[in-house]
Amino acid sequence: ANASTLAESLLSSPPKLRHHVNGGGQGDRFTPTSHLARKKQSATAAAIRPPREGARSSGASPASLAHPEMDLRLEDLLRLAWAAATLPIVVASLPIARLRRFHGLLSTLANRGKTSFSSSRSFTVPHSYFLHFYIVAVLWTTCLLVSTWFYAYRKTASDSLHYSTIASHLMGGSHIFSMHKNRQTSIVFARRIWRTVFVLILMEAQALRRLYETLNVFKYKPSARMHIFGYLTGLFFYTAAPVSLCSSFVPEVLSYTSSQINEFVVKGRAGMPATEFNFWEYVKPLMKLGWRQWSGAAIFFWGWIHQYRCHAILGLLRNKTGVDEYFVPSGDWFEIVSCAHYLAEIVVYAGILLASGGLDATVWLLFVFVVTNLVFAAAETHRWYCQKFDSYPPSRNAIIPLIY
Repeated sequence: ANASTLAESLLSSPPKLRHHVNGGGQGDRFTPTSHLARKKQSATAAAIRPPREGARSSGASPASLAHPEMDLRLEDLLRLAWAAATLPIVVASLPIARLRRFHGLLSTLANRGKTSFSSSRSFTVPHSYFLHFYIVAVLWTTCLLVSTWFYAYRKTASDSLHYSTIASHLMGGSHIFSMHKNRQTSIVFARRIWRTVFVLILMEAQALRRLYETLNVFKYKPSARMHIFGYLTGLFFYTAAPVSLCSSFVPEVLSYTSSQINEFVVKGRAGMPATEFNFWEYVKPLMKLGWRQWSGAAIFFWGWIHQYRCHAILGLLRNKTGVDEYFVPSGDWFEIVSCAHYLAEIVVYAGILLASGGLDATVWLLFVFVVTNLVFAAAETHRWYCQKFDSYPPSRNAIIPLIY
């Protein structure tokens, strides 16, 4: 109605006004039809502007446009936390005489099991508290995985429908080019969100296996204890690690999930739109991921399987007679390193790093923390083995074959 009124007023206006409205160009002629067509094309072009998720390709995270403050706080805090947790370990590992006291302090805080000391027993908790880590890991990772998976499916499905609808109304080369450009942006977003779902699946597989091992493989000795600092560090790790794998999308995912929950609470089940669950539609996008994801998954499960085998070996040793007695593990990767289960965990997270694309600084800092923490702990364990057992195999390294 407004467009029609505008057209009528312009047609009844002097030629000078019509010339001014048309931009004064020679040969330009205003008609109601051309004006409405341009208006429709402008609205169509606006409708297919790049989705906010595409901003990641220029350095911004997909959630930063919707929740800039939250996104900056989340990613920056995670990176700061991983760096702050890694730096003391690196400093304590330096072969500098002045740092020996600091090394001893950090070793005391990291002591657990065979390397713990009775003098710090009042600040320790039983090794059975490892169960808390994996309960937290499974519950938290499951929440993130389910919500991110659902968000990825709904968002990419709606974008696909949106672009197919727009394409049927487009006329003219410039608009087709614009649609192609924005379509490419949508494809980049889809790859990133489904890659995030993929690495969360890997993290879930790791957390579930560790929970199973804690309940069924390990029989913790009463004397096996860990420092309360190590316990709190473990809780931090299994809370922060899953979030670090999806930090770019967490604000939007949580916002979308909360809106769905609120809508369900307000409308009830009967008021929600009917939806059919097609499992294949939720899985199919994962099948289209690139070689990095599948190579990363192969590395992940290589380490995953070996860590299970190494934990089974340690579990059998702990079931042997003798409450406070320790044995030298052998078999699998224990033939080449003292802490084969730590080596396997490094391989696991190396696979996750590759599957994530290897471009996220947060995931890199997570991986660096895993490596430094396990190398530091392995050095203490290897030293204990060499002091405890006179016949300990001299060819074994602490954690990295032929290197360290």
